[in-house]
Amino acid sequence: MQYLITFIEGIASFVSPCVLPVIPIYISYFATDSKSSKKAIFNALGFVSGFSIIFILLGVFAGTFGKFIHEYVDYFNILFGLFLIVIGLNYMGLLLIKLFNKTKGIDSEKKNLNFITSLFFGAIFSVTWTPCVGAFLSSALILASTTGSVLQGAILLLLYSLGLAIPFIVTTIFLEKMKRTFDFIKKHYNIINKISGSILVIFGIYKLIMGIMGLFS
Repeated sequence: MQYLITFIEGIASFVSPCVLPVIPIYISYFATDSKSSKKAIFNALGFVSGFSIIFILLGVFAGTFGKFIHEYVDYFNILFGLFLIVIGLNYMGLLLIKLFNKTKGIDSEKKNLNFITSLFFGAIFSVTWTPCVGAFLSSALILASTTGSVLQGAILLLLYSLGLAIPFIVTTIFLEKMKRTFDFIKKHYNIINKISGSILVIFGIYKLIMGIMGLFS
């Protein structure tokens, strides 16, 4: 279940209100000075590879850290569950946490990108947009730390990255055809946020119960 939840968190990051509106701008960066859709896709692959590498490294670190706290996993599950509940309520609009509602822009000046520069661009994205995707990224990292395994930590953040990356690639391929989809999502931000927040709250309650049961078992 934790792998599915982490993958969904990546998708939820993509459709969050501070990421989705600027997706067409990022994708136009991929296609700068090129009429070829293949180049745009190639650049998009570089971009998602860039932020995936950073996120996976964070997952490795979280998994390593988790080895030292694994003996306190019940306490950590309680804290993790409470954290998920709080950020879930934030996405549902029942709480307002400014840190998780920040957005970052990009320079409107277009640059000629290739796979390597797109890769660095993606790495920068992973850092500058952390406050924007912070809620879901943080929960993925905390979950990775509870595994107590470097490999599982890397896999969890790989799945998170895939959840964020796949929509990027699909949107790059079908950008023109997906304009109506973007418009639909923008009109239903409130519902999407409530669904995303509900998933986090439910999983947070699940982890909270696991932690409490573990303490009294």
